[in-house]
Amino acid sequence: MKLSQNTVLITGGASGIGFAFAERFLKAGSQVIICGRREDKLQEVRQQYPQLITKVADVASESDRLALLEWIKQEYPEVNVLVNNAGIQRRLSLTNLQEDWSTTHNELAINLDAPIHLSTLFIPHLRTKADAVIINVTSGLAFAALANVPIYCATKAALHSFTQSLRYQLAKDTAINVIEVVPPAVNTDLGGIGLHTFGVNLDEFADSIFQRLATDEQEIGFGTSEQIRNASRPEIDARFKAMNP
Repeated sequence: MKLSQNTVLITGGASGIGFAFAERFLKAGSQVIICGRREDKLQEVRQQYPQLITKVADVASESDRLALLEWIKQEYPEVNVLVNNAGIQRRLSLTNLQEDWSTTHNELAINLDAPIHLSTLFIPHLRTKADAVIINVTSGLAFAALANVPIYCATKAALHSFTQSLRYQLAKDTAINVIEVVPPAVNTDLGGIGLHTFGVNLDEFADSIFQRLATDEQEIGFGTSEQIRNASRPEIDARFKAMNP
């Protein structure tokens, strides 16, 4: 894909992988819009990069997703790249689940409802744009699950499947390119502060992904996620056993 002269919308763009991607799109010469739930966090990143455009939006909410599209069409109709990055990861025991379904569903809504809905909402808009791209951020855990984050793994596996179908259908009668980014564990605050310190360096990961985004690759991993997305079924089973002793 072309990295410069785009107008890019990134969900969950105020921290972690989303923010790292925003930085790199800016440096490549693209205009970048990030959305997130917290106004204070958006203001913080705007102080660091005043050229960033920010929008408060909770992508778990259907009404916020609809409002986001209308805002883009009115204020930034030049948007030609959608990055579905927002996500949360929670550790929970399914054998002793003591929470309201609304709490569980919120994770489903952010990780799966949002990227599916936003992709379909933006297709009519993106098909009118040159160099249009949808980037879905999944996970190496879509291929081999970490059992103590079961909802997260299920949503990422479903998003991987959806992305394959989306790419196939859009290739038939549109010029919209569909790319899947498959991160390994990355040293961010996903799941809570200090839980991913074992993960790969965020800048090394993002630099590698951006080098490969500039090619024609449609599914891009890094480190262990690059291995697992290309693994055989016995290798995937072995990986699952190793991660879940």
